Amino acid sequence: MEDLKRYIREVPDYPKPGINFYDITTLLKEPQGLRATVDSFGRLFEGRVIDLVIGIESRGFLFGPQLAYQFSAGFIPVRKPGKLPAETVSQVYELEYGTDELEMHRDAVGAGDRVLIVDDVIATGGTAAATAKLVESCGAEVAGFGFVVELTFLDGRARVDGYEVQTLVRY
Repeated sequence: MEDLKRYIREVPDYPKPGINFYDITTLLKEPQGLRATVDSFGRLFEGRVIDLVIGIESRGFLFGPQLAYQFSAGFIPVRKPGKLPAETVSQVYELEYGTDELEMHRDAVGAGDRVLIVDDVIATGGTAAATAKLVESCGAEVAGFGFVVELTFLDGRARVDGYEVQTLVRY
């Protein structure tokens, strides 16, 4: 799966000096890269019971529906505040400098649902942990996490300790 790195563009000094940004838009535009990504996720979670796939705004929306289709599951978007039209549940979480918030429709998941959560990157793990709390607050179970990229030096796995975490590429 490390072959996927050849499709990912590294942008130095973005969004600020000293930070390397791993841009997956170059992976998405290559049919072989996109197919390899979705197929790899499918293999990593093969044989699991997955009722729903959650995609975290916004790049989780790129992979979530494809995985939901592959697993014959439904797809649920988790969004920034104010983007969903019906009653929501929300979760505030800590950032390096402040807080952020995520929302999900209150009726999106329910007791007994097994939910796979996907996004493009796991960095500090705050967004992933907040999404797990949303899922569990509605009585559902986190079946695992899938990320295209893991920034290992930020130790995001520590924030989701106890859950299955699968990543395709590590930096």
